[in-house]
Amino acid sequence: MALTDDSTTSSTNSGGIASTLTALNSASSNIKNAWDKSGGSQALSSIQSSLPQGTKDYIADAQNKVFNRKNLRSPTVFFGLGEEKPFYLERVPSLVTERVKHNLSFFYLNYALLTALLFALTLLISPSAIIGIGLLGFAWMAVIRATAEGSVEIKGITVTQKQATIAMSGFSVIVLIWLLAHIFWWTLSTSGFLTGVHCLLRDASMHKDEEDRVEMQGDLSLDEEATFLNSGPDPAGSMA
Repeated sequence: MALTDDSTTSSTNSGGIASTLTALNSASSNIKNAWDKSGGSQALSSIQSSLPQGTKDYIADAQNKVFNRKNLRSPTVFFGLGEEKPFYLERVPSLVTERVKHNLSFFYLNYALLTALLFALTLLISPSAIIGIGLLGFAWMAVIRATAEGSVEIKGITVTQKQATIAMSGFSVIVLIWLLAHIFWWTLSTSGFLTGVHCLLRDASMHKDEEDRVEMQGDLSLDEEATFLNSGPDPAGSMA
């Protein structure tokens, strides 16, 4: 009987989570459509087009460097699998500082991914946050439907779709901060602790020169009569 109750409860929770995720997916598509109709995309495009070309190039270059897929280290490198002594406590302060700096710059994408995974897992096991986000999604759907014709009249006051979208965006930010505050701080503290332990104990000194490697591209065709291959003294000349 207890097993039946547990299975029923788990199936009910799974169904509730699935329905909430479906509602969030529908709400996100509706929010995107409302954002496009309100002119938000055009405003962002105009802001981006007004930036100087040098600033655009700098931002693009920074994004390519920071979010480069090559900077995401494999689990083998991250955990030092196959290495003789990948984790140990360094006792020399100068070497500890050097190790922490290197690990932060070398594994920063792994640490960011760890934080994102912890946040997602904590969100999934937090029913109050899921229910709150689901209700917020339904509120967005109600606002979008009410302003489907471009505006809505509330007690004699006409509210345009753009005004409703801006007001709902501000309300959403406040609600999300209230709902996700405990999840954010728990995730930040947990990921900070795990990152700190990894930075202190992981000896990745053998990978320090990895970023200095130069990849050779192109074909290198050498002639058998190349001068640098025949730069030695001529045997016939030396005999003479």
